[in-house]
Amino acid sequence: MEILEKIEKREAIIGIIGMGYVGLPLAILSSNFGFSTIGFDVDEEKVRKLNEGKSYIKHIKEEDIKKAVNKNFKATSNFQKLSKCDVILICVPTPLTDHLEPDMQYIEKTGIEISKNLRKDQLIVLESTTYPGTTEEFLIPILEKSGLKAGHDFYVAFSPEREDPGNPNFSTRIIPKVVGGLDENSLKVAVAFYEKIVEKVVPVSSLKVAESCKILENMYRAVNIAMVNELKILFTKMGIDIWEVIKAASTKPFGFQPFYPGPGLGGHCIPIDPFYLSWKAKEYDLNLRFVELAGEVNISMPYFVVERLIEALNERGKTLRGSNILLLGIAYKKNVDDLRESPALKIWDILQKKGAKVFYYDPYIPKFPKTRRYKFEAESVQLNKEILEFSDAVIITTDHSNVDYELVKKFSKLIIDTRGVLPKGLNVVKA
Repeated sequence: MEILEKIEKREAIIGIIGMGYVGLPLAILSSNFGFSTIGFDVDEEKVRKLNEGKSYIKHIKEEDIKKAVNKNFKATSNFQKLSKCDVILICVPTPLTDHLEPDMQYIEKTGIEISKNLRKDQLIVLESTTYPGTTEEFLIPILEKSGLKAGHDFYVAFSPEREDPGNPNFSTRIIPKVVGGLDENSLKVAVAFYEKIVEKVVPVSSLKVAESCKILENMYRAVNIAMVNELKILFTKMGIDIWEVIKAASTKPFGFQPFYPGPGLGGHCIPIDPFYLSWKAKEYDLNLRFVELAGEVNISMPYFVVERLIEALNERGKTLRGSNILLLGIAYKKNVDDLRESPALKIWDILQKKGAKVFYYDPYIPKFPKTRRYKFEAESVQLNKEILEFSDAVIITTDHSNVDYELVKKFSKLIIDTRGVLPKGLNVVKA
């Protein structure tokens, strides 16, 4: 196979569609290991910034982008250049619709663009998290509209992304790469490519096994987080601090792994995957009650936080309507600038609809950007004595490390702590 020879000699051209939290690190990695790499994105502003060596993602350093650009990386919005690529990696979003069903529009649009430019001896790899069967049942039929046949004229694989934005201990290079192929040759080509850029490749027997692997990983977290979120509600009513309980349980050296409650689930995978799998299960006349319940529990947490806020305000002779509420952190997790599915946004939305005046402080998000669901016209305030004293309540929605929590505790009238950041106090209410 000619493509194997190209990969071996690092003469293969790599195309990566989607220059976000998954695609951009892959593009830099591919470039670092000697492959000419083209990053594709529909966002012209992202393309411009990348070609100028600028970063728009906090944890991705500009020096790494500049190094790649000066070497062999180029960003473009011209999808006709896909025909030049030998390996094409698809790293596009897979969100949910308003009815909690898979939103496949980004994979569909990407598949159509590839199909228009598909040629023989190319490898197409889907990395977007999705339900088992997506590659074979959804993507391949779109690609084959080109007149070429998968497994005969071109190769197809699935390799789930395993990025953990903001985690300094695990980079794209060192996270093991699970790979499933449509057939033996597809797997061989995909493994050959990934072995050139990551430390360990884990081949599996099929596309569906690789797709299911990522679903299982995220389901494991979603279910366990739902469990501690539900326990948090119970323990709150019993006057027990869930975070103290978890700390004590964590001293057991076997048979226990800590998971932590919060105001809900965020990010591009864990809040979404339960509903992807439960939707697919209905095709087999199954209701995944356990999985669906976990999703429902996690979705309900922003409402629990608001209920705790209302109770605490009432005890202080205040109503939520007309109150000034400061959200501390709107990113979906600590120390990142990623808003996707952030529970803070749902809390914000609920508070506004109930008549509260909402503003936020987030050192990583100076201005609220455009999102698919929420359109708040707001900029991050300065965190100081004046803004804390002005606020009727402060909600710790994201536990960023570089926040002065001593300042927050000293000058806030009321703190709703959803992350277990602060010890108990007269002005601290756990939620």
